[in-house]
Amino acid sequence: MNHKGKKQIKSNKEAVEWTVIESMELLSYLLLQLSNKGRNSVKAILTRGQVVVNGQVSTKYNHVLQTGDLVSIRTESKANSIKMIGIEIIHEDDDLIVIEKEAGLLSIASEKEQLATAYRQLTEYVRSTNPKNRIYIVHRLDRDTSGIMMFAKSKQIQQLLQNSWQESVQERTYIALVEGVVKQSGTVTSWLKESKTFVMYSSQRPNDGQKAITHYKIIKSNRKLSLLQVNLETGRKNQIRVHMQDIGHPIVGDKKYGSRENSIGRLGLHAQVLAFKHPTTGETLRFETKIPAAFLRTF
Repeated sequence: MNHKGKKQIKSNKEAVEWTVIESMELLSYLLLQLSNKGRNSVKAILTRGQVVVNGQVSTKYNHVLQTGDLVSIRTESKANSIKMIGIEIIHEDDDLIVIEKEAGLLSIASEKEQLATAYRQLTEYVRSTNPKNRIYIVHRLDRDTSGIMMFAKSKQIQQLLQNSWQESVQERTYIALVEGVVKQSGTVTSWLKESKTFVMYSSQRPNDGQKAITHYKIIKSNRKLSLLQVNLETGRKNQIRVHMQDIGHPIVGDKKYGSRENSIGRLGLHAQVLAFKHPTTGETLRFETKIPAAFLRTF
């Protein structure tokens, strides 16, 4: 036996296989078996679909193994061979995929762009392990906004998340690079409406549109620009972009909502943090990405 209660029964170039001798969760089991690897490395092996339990790919950390189960690791994952552009998967389990999206990539198809979307690429990715697999969009990021997005792996999980979005999402933090010197942190509240030309705008009349609340805090500023941490209390279309225009500090590169300069060659908006209650396990998951280097270089 190579570890307590676990017996390695086969090892070759294609796979390593073990027979389970005592019941435990899959991640714990793999951490014991692969004690020479770090926790994040082992999680990545799971996420990439390289772990097979009794002939079925499993990506769920808390999959409970039973005595006699066969666990193997494929050195090359078919899903891992799918090359994705503008997407990095930062979490995957049986219910969800969480990604970091680059600026310039559409979340889902439009009339002009059908192929190079986050949705299309992730669909190809999940179907590489099973042609029947599908993904479902839970929320969107604008094409030119980078950062964290979440997709569901079933219609049921999508509906659970969308129906309880306000209760499930515990934190949505964005980083915004805006024009001008923002004098103090604050909150913007308005009712958002959409014009016939698909431009969102604010109304101060109560219930005249969808209520939108945006909190913002100054991180740093110079004579021309300010870097803000923005927290959404509501998630309306173009909400941050409209509200930054409302306070007289449009987002850099956002011509649609009043920007007159673009020193970074992209929209100055990044979805940095997403924390939510997992719809199946009830566990709170929190994901955070770095502030884009292009934002910081302006200071």
